[in-house]
Amino acid sequence: VRYDFGEGHDLLGRRLRDVGLKRGRLYELMHGGRGLLLDQTGRLSVAGWADRVDHVVDVSEELDVPAALLRPDGHVAWVGDDQQDLLNQLRKWFGTAAS
Repeated sequence: VRYDFGEGHDLLGRRLRDVGLKRGRLYELMHGGRGLLLDQTGRLSVAGWADRVDHVVDVSEELDVPAALLRPDGHVAWVGDDQQDLLNQLRKWFGTAAS
């Protein structure tokens, strides 16, 4: 299944496979029903959405993108390395940031 999330990386709209992470397996981290930012850069932040989105840094060599934002259903909502782009997608998929 691939949802049409618009133009962009080939992973957009696809369910990410259960990759091995340095902290276990991807699907194990998704059991909480929250969004997930897989961040290879170590420079991104989900501040304001930490109540809805988990942030995992230094993810895995199996993930060949700088960062990926996953919806709770495991579909990739965003791929990139730009903080402002990430903030826009966090608002789109997870609502307004907490104060």
